[in-house]
Formats: sequence, structure tokens, C-alpha cells
Amino acid sequence: MSSFIISNELLYKSFIIGAKQVISEKNGLNSINVFPVPDGDTGTNLASMMNAIIERSKLGQTPKETLQSIADAAIIGARGNSGIIFASYISGLSDALDQELIDLDTFISLTQKAYQAAYHSINTPVEGTMITVMRAWMNALNEFKKATGEAIDLLVKSYEYVKEELAKTPEYLKVLKDNHVVDAGAKGFVHFIEGFIKAFKGEDLVIEVHEAVEDLHVDHLEDSQFRYCTEALLRGKQLDIDHIRTELSSYGDSLVVAGNERTVRVHIHSDQPDQVFAYLDQYGQIQEQKVDDMKRQFEAANHRKYPIALVTDSIADLPVDLVDHYQVHQYPITLHMNHSEYLDKVTIQSTRFYELMDSLEVYPTSSQPNGKSLENFFSFLTTYYKEIIVITVSKEMSGTYQAFVEAANKFPKTKIKVINSKQNSGAEGLLVLKAAKLIHEGLPMDTIVDTIEKMTTKAKILVSVKTIKYMIRSGRLTRLSGTIVSLMHLKPVISIDEDGKGIIMMKTLSTHKADQKIFDHIKEIHQKHGIESYAIVHANAEDRASFYASSLESLLGEKPTYIMDISTVVAMNAGIGTVAVAYIRKDPS
Repeated sequence: MSSFIISNELLYKSFIIGAKQVISEKNGLNSINVFPVPDGDTGTNLASMMNAIIERSKLGQTPKETLQSIADAAIIGARGNSGIIFASYISGLSDALDQELIDLDTFISLTQKAYQAAYHSINTPVEGTMITVMRAWMNALNEFKKATGEAIDLLVKSYEYVKEELAKTPEYLKVLKDNHVVDAGAKGFVHFIEGFIKAFKGEDLVIEVHEAVEDLHVDHLEDSQFRYCTEALLRGKQLDIDHIRTELSSYGDSLVVAGNERTVRVHIHSDQPDQVFAYLDQYGQIQEQKVDDMKRQFEAANHRKYPIALVTDSIADLPVDLVDHYQVHQYPITLHMNHSEYLDKVTIQSTRFYELMDSLEVYPTSSQPNGKSLENFFSFLTTYYKEIIVITVSKEMSGTYQAFVEAANKFPKTKIKVINSKQNSGAEGLLVLKAAKLIHEGLPMDTIVDTIEKMTTKAKILVSVKTIKYMIRSGRLTRLSGTIVSLMHLKPVISIDEDGKGIIMMKTLSTHKADQKIFDHIKEIHQKHGIESYAIVHANAEDRASFYASSLESLLGEKPTYIMDISTVVAMNAGIGTVAVAYIRKDPS
């Protein structure tokens, strides 16, 4: 088969068209995703990796350079169980290529090495998944080369065989058979081969995301399944992939570790993502991370309570039981600490942060959401919802609002409204809770948005800090104003003005007087307007929070809607010992 030669240009084009094919089938892959968890995001995850290949990879001077560029892009863009296995496959191709000319025997040998790399990346390989069709593709190429003399004929015959093997995947896995579907990851690989072959035929493809044909609903998640799909991109020197895989196996299941001694992509399902990242932190810099709440994804794909998705950021302090009850999608803010990244409330909890905050040489910072990550987030949600309401922290305090707006604008077919809460912490949380209740009542989206936007002027938070040194270190207070307050031994009450900017609302001589001024303010609002709801949040200050709760219950005649510890990002700015009262007043005057 002398005609079977893959030029550098054809190699690159085949991967690009294969990637386009997978992206076009994103929704269909999401709709049949039942293994290892029915969280409906296999298509979204594979599309993320394929987009990275299209956007990041380049045609090199040689096939080796081209394939290395594609492999690097795949590892960086890999998401989810199937995405990281696929990235391992491509890395295997790249690592195995050691010559300039790719003829038939070389191509088949590369697919064998790629399959071995993908198989080795999986802690517990399962038949009936992507790994099964990868092996079928390798075997078919090797077998059919004996029966045909044309490259296109070989590829097409092998592709038809792989499709037959895909159809058999339900025979391997009961969950596939019970739901009458093939494996989503395996089908994603077959779609890639479909696009790959189009390049050899001289065809191209315009990405057009097709609507899902299946309307699959899975009854429940198994109790034994872990909640969080946890992923990290780790960079370091002489990283030992096998050692990392062995050590991480005790933290959960669906473990995949791929990459090389410099860059490693980790995927694991775990109930303790913060512990996973604490382990990885000792080996290098955690440059990227993603933690998906598979319970929430499962509900979105199979058991949506409401037609409207409600989204907020992790700065909104709202208890987990209420977030779960109303199926709120809470997007974590990134925290930069010790040269690594963490996700607020997910890969780092405030309790661990309290232990570290006084010993850190470089004080942590937070950053607005990553644009690509937000796109992936909306890509998933828009598969299942036609209407989405987002409530963010004050845009005067963070770029989070603008990041959500920019990401939402890339999904014009879905009605998405991003609301600037002009608040943070408990006040933002109360607004989110109000929106959740309005959605629960069945009100239309426009009415809910109008109500919440008007309510942002009626929400407020008053924060009593024990020391302002954390606000000075984090930059929330200028050193000049902070130093003046320190020198005068004052205990300020911090709040947010009508534009959403942080202000010193009151200055007192003691914590006791600060508490009393807050209570006096609440009493005045209660008498003049009435309090619709209030919450108490704190930074490792349960005793002070209990004192606030009992005092305000006596004053208002009702208990707070909730009491909780604040997010890590808020704690970074407020400091240990802080207590705050957030409320929404009743009338608009």
C-alpha cells in the first residue's frame, strides 16, 4: 500500500476535522452519558479538549512537531474522564513517533502505542468504554491492511468495524444496556475517527452543534458514587505519573493520570477534592483545576426541578442544604496561594485557610473566573436549560460580573441574564435565596429578574471586624485609612454603598460598641421598613455569631434565615473573628 503516506499537512488537517466532528456531536454525547456517572457532560468535556486542539495546536515543521503541538493542546484542554483518556491516547501517538515519514506500518504502530498509553493512564480500565473502541480501531487497521490496497478503503473498512464494536458496548456494561445506549465516550472517539477520515477524502467540516436525539432520564445516582469530578493540571520537574496514580487511588474512583514528567493532568471522582489538591500541592504548581458537582449535573440532565437555572458565585454565602434544595449552580472563585490555584469552598475550605493565613509570606489573592472555564460551564447548562439567571458579587469588587456577561454572550440561543447584586457574602446569598424561591413559585424569568434587580437596593451587610490587618493585607482598605483606624484603636463596621463599593460605615472604640451600633441600625430598619429576611455569617467566630443570633432574635422576634461560616475569599478580606449581619428590608423606600 504505497499510497498510504500521511503528510505533515494531512496529519494536522485530519486532527482538526476530527475535532470539529466531535464538537458538532456535543449535545448528542451529553444526552447518552450514563457511565461512569450519569452527569450529562461527556460531550461538553470532549468538546473542550477538541476546542483546545483547534485553538492551541499549530502545524509544525515536521510531523513530530505537529503531533507534539496537538498532544500538548489536548493535555491542557482535557476535561472529564473521557477527555483525559483521549488526551493520553494522543500523547501516546506523539511519544511514539520517531521518524519523518508516516507510512501504513508506522501509522498502525502509532495507534498501538496510543492505545497502550491510554490504557495505562486509567487506574481501573473498564471494557465497553472508549478504551474498547480504541483497541478495536487498532486491531481493525492491522487486520484489514491484508485485504485492501487503498488507504481510503482501509480507513473506511476499519471505521465500519469500530462502529460495530461501539454498538456492542452495552453487552459489557449493564448501565448501558438498561438505558438502551452506547457509551458516550466511546461514541465520541468514533465521531473523531469519522472526521479524521473526511480529511483523507479531501473534505472539510463546518462546526454545527446538532440537537440531541435521545431524551434520556436516569432515575437516580448510586449512593456509593462520589459527588465531585475533580481535575488538576500539575506542572513540576520529574513528576512520577505512576506514583501519583498509586497514591491518589485511595481518594476516590474513576482515576485517570496522564501527561509527562513536566505536565500531568489528573482526573478523579472524590468526596474530598480539597484533600486531593492538598496532596498534589506537594509535587508542583497546580496551574489549572476544575471540580464539577456531579450531583448537580445529574439533576440538570435528569431531574430538573425548574425550567430556569439559577447560578451564583462562591462569594454568595448560602448554606449547602439550601443550595442543594433549590438546585443552585454555584461557580467557585479562584484563590491564588502558595504559587498554586484553589477553588473557593471546593478545593480549599475556610477552616484550612484560617490555619495558614497568618504564616503566609505572600498574602493570597483572588481572581475573576477563567473565560474558557466559564464557557464550558455555560456549554453544559445550555444543553439542558433555555433560561438562566446569574447573580454575582458586586461588580465594583470583582471582575466576576463582567466575566459572566462575556461568557453568556457566546450563547445567544439561550436566554441568560446576569445580575449585579451590588453585594457580597450573606447579602448576596439572601438575594440568591430570594431568586430561588421565586423560581420555585413558578414566576416567569423577566419578573424574577426585575424583582431581584430592584431588591439589590434593599439588601445590606454590616461587618464587624476584630482587626483590620487582613483588609489592609488583601487591599480592601488602603493602608492610609487602615493605619489611621489602627492608630486610633477603632473597631470599624464595614458595609457596601449603593454602588456596590466597600465603605467604613461606622467607627467605634470597641467590639462591643460596634456590635451595639449594628443592632441599633437593624432596629431602626425594622421599625421603619420591616426586615424580610436576615442571615448571620462569620469567620471562625461561632460564639460571636451565636450572640448576634440571640440578640437579633429578641429584637426582631424571629430567628435568622441561616448562620454559616463565610467563604474563603471573603475570609481572606475580613479576617478571623469577623461577624456580619446581612438583611433585606421590606419596602422600597
